[in-house]
Amino acid sequence: ANRLLSTRVSAIATSLPGVLDRDPALAGKATATGPPMRPAILAAAAVPYASPDPTGPLRLLVVGGSQGARIMADIVPPAIEKLEPALWRRLSLVQQVREEDMSRVRAVYDRLKIEAELAPFFADLPARLAATHLVVSRSGAGTVAELGAIGRPSILVPLPGAIDQDQFANAGVLEKVGGAIRIPQNEFTPDRLASEISALAADPARLTTTATSARSVGRLDAAERLADLAVKVAGI
Repeated sequence: ANRLLSTRVSAIATSLPGVLDRDPALAGKATATGPPMRPAILAAAAVPYASPDPTGPLRLLVVGGSQGARIMADIVPPAIEKLEPALWRRLSLVQQVREEDMSRVRAVYDRLKIEAELAPFFADLPARLAATHLVVSRSGAGTVAELGAIGRPSILVPLPGAIDQDQFANAGVLEKVGGAIRIPQNEFTPDRLASEISALAADPARLTTTATSARSVGRLDAAERLADLAVKVAGI
């Protein structure tokens, strides 16, 4: 529907900057207003990022959405197992896991004695984003926009297979400014993920810089921007 309508409109509001740049005809109509943010996201955005102490708890949040949680269940537990035992003791892990994957994922974390909260859904996700040090996630437009608004460092794994590779482009917006690490799904292995987590955990300053860079993409005034664009198009 978006593809069809995009040829018939005079303006297009996008969640993220630059996502239509690959199509000059659409890029000329695009304005990156961002998506209007719900109050819980605005509240989370008011919480400054606090980098982890080098020997203190490292809070890791893993989310994937309905289409992404399975690969997180397949890759994240073996990646965690590859980390140094000293890092296991630091981890405080929150992971979205499908019911059918719950027992096998929990078994790994229990065996490693890792503090882990697992659930198919988190109603308070904005607050959890605000509290975390690092996010591992898919890269839907809403997710990426919220990571930017709140300003949290992330490892993003775009969902493959889309005709226009929209999630790859979304993740690229944060990666371009240094606000995320983008890993294509065919490169998303336990070894790769363990390597990225280890490097970030050992460098709190890098986590802080990445969070600040992510925040530069955020649009907390998206509702006002969208309203202004609508008024402009209407000629009011």
